[in-house]
Parts: sequence; structure tokens; C-alpha cells
Amino acid sequence: MAALGSPLRTLRGLLRELRHASARAGRPYRDTPAYQHVMAAFRAHRVTSEKLCRAQQELHFQAATYLCLLRSVREHLALHHEYHGKGERSPREVAGLVGFRLPQQPGGKGWDP
Repeated sequence: MAALGSPLRTLRGLLRELRHASARAGRPYRDTPAYQHVMAAFRAHRVTSEKLCRAQQELHFQAATYLCLLRSVREHLALHHEYHGKGERSPREVAGLVGFRLPQQPGGKGWDP
């Protein structure tokens, strides 16, 4: 199994992604059922000195997988909004998308800008 990192880091990442998702919805993330479920699950499966919780690793793996999904969906939407077709674009705009500049005619003669 790949190293998952710290459960606290996974929890913080999940809460960060929930904060991003609820910001788009326009409501506080602490009022969402997802936040309450995640916090209850992490509290129920923490390791104490009295017991060793084997389900914690399963929970951590599921949480890391869900974190990967949330982060990937957010990044996909950002890329989609940036590069999604907006209809016909000018050659100057298309060149700017890929990081090029159109050549300029010295003296302003010949080509139309």
C-alpha cells in the first residue's frame, strides 16, 4: 500500500476542499452535512491509548481517495472554465492562449493588426 501521510493532513485537505465547494454554493462549510460526517468519522476512529483502531487505516484510505476525487474535480472545473471553447476567437487571442505573440510589421505597413 502506498504511504498515505498523516491522517491530520488528510483531514485538513478534506476540510479545505469542502470549504472550496461550499464557497461556490455560498454557504458556510461547517453547516454542511459533509463536514459533520467527516468530523464525526475522524473523531470516532482516532487512536487512543486504550485501544488500537484497525478501522482507522481503512477510514484514512477512503478519506485520502475522496480527497483526491474532490481536488481533481475542482482542478478539472478550473481548467474547463479557462480553456473551454467560447466560440470564434481572433488569431491574437488564440496566440495569447498558448503563449505566443503575433509578429508586428515594422513601420505599421502591410499587415493589419
